[in-house]
Amino acid sequence: MLPNANTQAVSLHNLVKRFGDFTAVDRVTLDVGRGEIFGFLGPNGAGKSTTIRILCGLLAPTSGSAKVAGFDVATQSEEIKKRIGYMSQKFSLYDDLSVKENIEFFAGVYGVSPGTFPARLDFVLKMANLEDKVETLTRLLSGGWKQRLALGCAILHEPAILFLDEPTSGVDPIARRSFWELIYQLSETGHTIFVTTHYMDEAEYCHRIALMYGGRTIAVGSPDQLKTSLGDEHLLNVETSDLLKSLALLAGHPGILDVAVFGGGLHVKVADPGSGIAEIRNVLGQAKVQIRTLEQITPSMEDVFVSLIEREEKAAA
Repeated sequence: MLPNANTQAVSLHNLVKRFGDFTAVDRVTLDVGRGEIFGFLGPNGAGKSTTIRILCGLLAPTSGSAKVAGFDVATQSEEIKKRIGYMSQKFSLYDDLSVKENIEFFAGVYGVSPGTFPARLDFVLKMANLEDKVETLTRLLSGGWKQRLALGCAILHEPAILFLDEPTSGVDPIARRSFWELIYQLSETGHTIFVTTHYMDEAEYCHRIALMYGGRTIAVGSPDQLKTSLGDEHLLNVETSDLLKSLALLAGHPGILDVAVFGGGLHVKVADPGSGIAEIRNVLGQAKVQIRTLEQITPSMEDVFVSLIEREEKAAA
């Protein structure tokens, strides 16, 4: 169950942002509850970062409305900035400053009082596990440590709402997983986390997700809800002795809704798992292709996203 899900931390209604003739954000409507980890998932150019910048008071919307912590983004952006933390994929750190000096700088930016600073410094260093790197120059840190430092700087002033814009871009998978552990800790203490990502696996960490495509939200829900949104479509994982030949044989075959390469095998969408498995065995068997794995699986977020985009494109056509 989502913490404080009935109390809205962020609310958007028909939000639109245009740059000339280009519509970057197209009538987005959604609510994010307090303490929720909410993810914006989508490819580059989907409108995720533009929406985040509007919510942070960095861009004015063209039309529609949005509120953050109860304040209007169009008329009360300065009030919003006092109550949020923001972390971008560039980390916004100063490489020629030490870890402590970066924290001191951002404490000044966020108006952390001198009396409060020692406790906040101690909290950030412990939270980010940077206690033994306090005097290290930031440029000497790995991407994962810079990421932790940037998160710590973003929460120095104890914001209720934290916006993370592609925060794991460019860091290794181990650092990404460790970073998400920190996000969970913040959520458990009541922080609302609004995060954008193009990594499909990261969507699994969110309480809810909005899938964005072409500036619009094409689906909103929990990971489990979105995985069951494919309706009558079922997914099979197929691994064979000849991947490309199997792909060519199954693509467009009656009873096969879709087939795509996924890792070292194929993900095959069928209307009925039983008859679909029988048909695949028959088609590949006649072609003397050895089947190593043939099983029904739960769709990944990547499968869900691709299917929803295909639906959008078919509807548009």
